[in-house]
Amino acid sequence: MKRRDTFRLAARMLTAAGMASTGALLGGCAAPSASSVPAARVELPLLRLPPSALGDASWAYSQRLSVTRLDRPDARAQQVDVQLQLNASGLLLAGFALGQRVLLMQWDGQQLQVTRHPRLPAEVDTDRMLRDLCLVFWPADAVRGALPAGWTWDATPDGQTLRQGTAVQLTVRRPTPNQVEILNTAEGYRLLIDSQPLGGS
Repeated sequence: MKRRDTFRLAARMLTAAGMASTGALLGGCAAPSASSVPAARVELPLLRLPPSALGDASWAYSQRLSVTRLDRPDARAQQVDVQLQLNASGLLLAGFALGQRVLLMQWDGQQLQVTRHPRLPAEVDTDRMLRDLCLVFWPADAVRGALPAGWTWDATPDGQTLRQGTAVQLTVRRPTPNQVEILNTAEGYRLLIDSQPLGGS
């Protein structure tokens, strides 16, 4: 695989993980057909929860992200590797392609700092990536307290659901202790996160 193609693949994956424009980026250069474009897209609320809300919790993971578009369920999942460190002091996430870092994201509760490879397009939305991380790792009460009126964060037997009114827009499931599945029907993708501890953490 050429280096340029590698960065394009990483861009598509990180964009999907950040819930940006899944149609064109995950589908290659072709734009989605008119029939596949929803009449009215639901805008999920962005979240910037303070790391201090994590208390004594701490994570250090090597993760593989696998993304599938919901309008192409038979297509092969696209994958990218990231490293995540998270505790009450802050969040650090790095995305890699062929061993080279293409994205570095840091969040301390006050400022989101992002370092990007020059070939990583602007469509890779780190605000939305941070929102997903908040939904997966932050306490439920902290998420609920930050949601706008009309939105709820409800517990299920194996995870949580994000609802607007009575409509489920996003579901987080934890099939195993080392696996998280995000089903984002509002933005049209399924993200599977496989995690392994870094350095025996």
